[in-house]
Amino acid sequence: MSIRTAELLSDKLSTDLAWRKKELSEVKSLVETRKVSPQRHNALIRSGICILYAHWEGFVKLASNSYLEYVAMQRLSYDQLSSNFLALAMKTKLNEARDTNKPSLYIPVCDFFISNLNTKCSLPYKDKDAISTASNLSSDILKEITCTLGIDFSVYSTKSVLIDIKLLKTRNEIAHGNYLTVDREEYIELHAEIMGMLDIFSNQIQNAAVNKDYMRNSP
Repeated sequence: MSIRTAELLSDKLSTDLAWRKKELSEVKSLVETRKVSPQRHNALIRSGICILYAHWEGFVKLASNSYLEYVAMQRLSYDQLSSNFLALAMKTKLNEARDTNKPSLYIPVCDFFISNLNTKCSLPYKDKDAISTASNLSSDILKEITCTLGIDFSVYSTKSVLIDIKLLKTRNEIAHGNYLTVDREEYIELHAEIMGMLDIFSNQIQNAAVNKDYMRNSP
């Protein structure tokens, strides 16, 4: 079902977030269990960090692309789009011209900018990589995603060390087979931070849809 209303967008995000949170809570409960050997406990924490990262990246990607689909379903013209979505729409046209060495192919692009901005927009919501995490959701990539979506990055600006080092770097070390230990309290703190950021990102997307921030002259 296409995401045509803010309610459908909210339902999709809420449903997706619910199962992710449930799984993360189950893993946290296992980590908090003290009736296991140190080796098993360390294995649980290592697994928990990988799952934390997977759900953080997975939700950001799903929520972002769901919002993009919602905006596309509003059937706006190019001149009604906010500048961030207009840039995303124009990126496809510019890429098509850039992929060749023929300057003549830029002429239709120029003509479009001059006279066709009042036509119905075409956003690449079916392209799963239109908004990409590059499988390494660093704070820089998150900033690029929020800029593309037109939502505020400042709420994450103080969390770059947490995102880049405590979560992403640690997850990469584990995923690449390197041995390291993570303290139980560090993991529990990281878990709480990620759960909080999941809620923040979900709320930002839903608020942007309700407030029509995707429009050039949003209320």
